Amino acid sequence: MDATFFFDPVCPWTWRASRWLVTVAQARGLSVEWRSFSLAILNDGKVSPEFAPVLAASSRALRLVEALHAQGRADDAGRFYTELGARTHEAGDPLSVELVDAAVAAAGLGADAPALDDDGWDEAVRASHALAYASAGPDIGSPVLMVPDADRGVHGPIFTEVPGLDDALTVWDSVLPLLRMPVFHEIKRGRR
Repeated sequence: MDATFFFDPVCPWTWRASRWLVTVAQARGLSVEWRSFSLAILNDGKVSPEFAPVLAASSRALRLVEALHAQGRADDAGRFYTELGARTHEAGDPLSVELVDAAVAAAGLGADAPALDDDGWDEAVRASHALAYASAGPDIGSPVLMVPDADRGVHGPIFTEVPGLDDALTVWDSVLPLLRMPVFHEIKRGRR
């Protein structure tokens, strides 16, 4: 894999970063591994009750992501996330159990749907989350980007909107050497 992208499907910042990475991957012929980063795990015990159903739906989706990862099916995981993001972030609807199920069907993954409700995949989600957090943390959230030959990953990049092709490639070409530089720590702007 040329890049590993750890994500929680509920996060709109993560969605924009994923669309950036898809643009770059298509333009440069890169392969992307899609892995779990769980905001439910990150915020364990600190989630308001109204946000709990959204995180429960996300947790179901991440089980499927890890089940597909275990089978080496990165493209299927990416297609599932694309369908899920289209139904949530693009449509402006909150993540729900029903939207997860609809994304599974639209991605042609109906035979894999039992993983959504198989809590046996929760340990794989925790392990993926722990890998991402150890790589880029502490004090990070979703997404985390890792590349081969880099000691650590990074949280982000974070975009206010999905960049066009030229800007997407410029960001990739700028971030890649920073990721591989052991002394690099952080670049940040405050959100507006």
